[in-house]
Amino acid sequence: MTSRFTEVVVDCHDPEGLAAFWCEVLDFKVLERREDLVEIGSWVPTVEEVRARQMPPTLVFIRVPEGKAVQKNRLHLDVSPIDRGTEDEVSRLLALGATRADVGQGPDVSWVVMRDPEGNEFCVLRTLAP
Repeated sequence: MTSRFTEVVVDCHDPEGLAAFWCEVLDFKVLERREDLVEIGSWVPTVEEVRARQMPPTLVFIRVPEGKAVQKNRLHLDVSPIDRGTEDEVSRLLALGATRADVGQGPDVSWVVMRDPEGNEFCVLRTLAP
């Protein structure tokens, strides 16, 4: 028997705000809300579907009292724009509240490192637009 990758959990101060940001970035919707938790995804998972095959994971934002403790996350999300160029997507994400980040990647890389509104790094990769 195996396990399935079902969620990525993000500790944060403002689950609602961070979930709203990532819903805009990924065109996800809120799947569940509780007092200190918001889960978002592109589909509503059922136990039967998850048992049958690997499905896209959801993102779960959980309120925690402490702030980010490290300069650079050891795990981060990568996103690829599907309907615009990479720089246009970076501009859109900046308007949503992201910021550019320098984690030592150097000037000649093909991706852009950014931070979400709570400082979590993520990368914008090459465009997948036709």
